[in-house]
Order: sequence, then structure tokens, then C-alpha cells
Amino acid sequence: MSIITQALRLSDVVAGWFGGLDGPIEPDELIRIARRQTGLLDFGDTSFLGPLIRLLQSCSSESALSLVGRSATRWDIVRFLSNLLAIQAATAAQPQIAGLVVKQPIFITGLPRSGTTFLHRLMLADQVNRAPAVWETIFPSPAAGTRSQRIARVDRQLRAFEYLAPEFRALHPLDARSPQECSEITAHVFRSLRFDTNYNIPSYRAWMDADVVRHLPAYRFHKRFLQYLQHQDGLERRWVLKCPEHIFALEAIKAVYPDARMIFVHRDPVKVLLSQAQLTEVLRRPFTRVLDPKSLGPHESRRWLDGTKRMMAVGDDAGLSEPVCHVHHLDLITDPVTTVETVYRHFGMTLPAQSAREIERYVAAKPKGGYGSHSYRFEDHGLDEAEERARFRPYMVRFGVTPEDAPRAAPRRKPDPVASPNLSSSPS
Repeated sequence: MSIITQALRLSDVVAGWFGGLDGPIEPDELIRIARRQTGLLDFGDTSFLGPLIRLLQSCSSESALSLVGRSATRWDIVRFLSNLLAIQAATAAQPQIAGLVVKQPIFITGLPRSGTTFLHRLMLADQVNRAPAVWETIFPSPAAGTRSQRIARVDRQLRAFEYLAPEFRALHPLDARSPQECSEITAHVFRSLRFDTNYNIPSYRAWMDADVVRHLPAYRFHKRFLQYLQHQDGLERRWVLKCPEHIFALEAIKAVYPDARMIFVHRDPVKVLLSQAQLTEVLRRPFTRVLDPKSLGPHESRRWLDGTKRMMAVGDDAGLSEPVCHVHHLDLITDPVTTVETVYRHFGMTLPAQSAREIERYVAAKPKGGYGSHSYRFEDHGLDEAEERARFRPYMVRFGVTPEDAPRAAPRRKPDPVASPNLSSSPS
């Protein structure tokens, strides 16, 4: 067990003695803090309140938040609320923001860990394309500082998180300037599966899954957010957006962005599940006092089996003006330039020669997209390879997905003699 992990567990014990881990996190208190910090009062649309209350109730009652988890959750919620206030104030003062055109945005989606992030970054080699960056989804308002100040602040925060989760960078290399997933945008109105990744909150997830209409307010805000960033840019560029969560919100995307262009990225689901279960474990560990890694694999399997069924139901037709573009992970990693050129041709575009050279330079500098090498064991996250192969076979057949070699077994870690069997521990 690392020194940091020991210190965090000790802080949880002490906080528990004094009741610091008991009681709900009250939304009204966080709203007051956001209003006091920003000096703004008007949220405009307050439909976020119901989802916020549900989220906090689920976090308080189901996720066994650690002291770090409670502090991080409060900070996160205040940040989202402060951003909502700033966006409302800017839109009220400059109504033209709401009229800005978001033309033919490209949405990249598919199973997580399938190459969606890699494709996203490659497409940004074309200077016409634009994606929300990590720093501006965290601090979109100039009131939070200059561009360089906000970037530096986010980089410091990411480095601090790596102390809590040292495996994170190898699993998901990220800095302040990296393109960000759209789940960070929809989280502002508390209708995002991003929360389900960070916390064990089954009642919130069940509420999100109960009705696809729940995604519509999230994507209406998503467009407001892009318009807000576009206004700061002072020019119109082509938005390229990425998130596996888009699979579950295709109807909302169609309603808000009827001229959207859709890309599905396909990869061997069994390979995906092991990687995603490990990432979920790493993300959750600092925020909870109770973590059972063996429960994560079945959870991810259920979630993404549903995702594959949705992709199968759509096929080539997502109800948009252009057919879905299908990209295969193995094609993407073996010939990235040709794959991106194929995407461009699909949508009637031409990849500039300079952009193709930029892609080649990026791949040469980061041949695996900056990701580290990993080995996983099915049993570590409660999965059986044969069962998962059978469960996902219809998806693989439907889209011609090539099975990848089963991951090699990693050496079994020695058990932590002082850790509770219900807790995960950071590597030494």
C-alpha cells in the first residue's frame, strides 16, 4: 500500500470518528456557494435542479464517499454551477450567442477504449476542426482567468489527481490542452454517465436509463456550451466531438443537431471490457471507501452490451442526413492516415495534405497515442472470457469486428496484508 493510500485511509477513519462522512451533501448549500463565488444569481433554465438532487442523493446513500470523494464532489458541483451562472450571464448580456450556428458537427462514438480518443486527436490535425479542450470544459469562462492561467491551473489539478491515481496517465494520457469528451459538458446539467464512471450510483444510473428523453435537455445545453466557446473564438470552425456516451443519446443528438455526422468506432468488445473495468477502478478508488473490483466487469458488460445493441439497431442509419461512418480499431491503428482519409471521403470532404503529414508526425511521436502497455486478467474484474465472447458475438458478426488476441495474464499481485477485502489498494 502506498504512503498516500495509507494517509487517505487514515483520514477517512478520523473523519468517520467525527461524523465527517455522514449526512447528505445539500444542493442548496452548493448553489449558495456558487452564487457567492461568482457574484451572479440567475441560472436561467433551472431544469438541472431535479437531476442534481438525484445525483447527490445517490452519491450520499450509495457510493460510500471517502473524505476526498466528498470534497471532490462538492468542488465539482460548485464548479458546474458557477459555469452555468457565467454562461447564463454572458448569453443574457449578448443574446447573439444563442443564434450562432453549429454546422454539421461530427460525433465520434462507439465502445469505450476502442480508439475513439485516438481518432479524435488525429482529426484535429486538420486546422479546420475544433474540439472542446479539457481546460475549457473545466473553466470555460474568462472570469476564471486568462487562457494561460486556466490551462496552468488545470494542469496542476491533473498532476494532483495523478498522486491519488498513479495508474491514470498510462490508462488515459491527458493534459489541459487535450480534447475532452462531451460527458464533461453534459455533466454541467447533471445528466451525464460520467458520474456513473466515477461513482457507484445505481439509482442515478437507473434513472438516466429509464427514458431516452432525459438526454434531450443535456444536448440542448451541449449546444449552448459550444455556442459559448464559439463566441469566444470569434470564428466558425467544424466541431469534432467524441464520447462513448453518445451511443445512448442518438435521438437527442438528432433532435438538437439534425445535420450532425456520426462515426461509430468498432473494436473487439472483450478487449474493451477489461480495459474499461480497470479504468473505472482507477477513477473510483480515490473517491470511495468501498470498492469491489470484481463487480466492475459485469457492470461494464451490461452497460456496453446495451451500447452494442443500440449500434446494431442503427446500423448505417441514425436518422441523420448522411449515413453512419464505420471505423474499425485495427484499421485505425495499422493505417491511421488512410483511415482518416476514408472518414473524410465518407462525408464528402478531402483531408488536406498538410493534415495527413501532421497525423504521420503525431503517430511517430506517440505510436500508441501515448497509452502505456497493460495486461489484464478476466477474473480480476469478475469476467469470464468465453461468456463475454458469446454475449457480444452478434455485434461482432453484424459489423465484422475482428477478434483480438486474448490479453496475456499479468503476474498476480500480492495481497495487501492490512487492507480490508472490500477495498482496492494502489500499487506500491
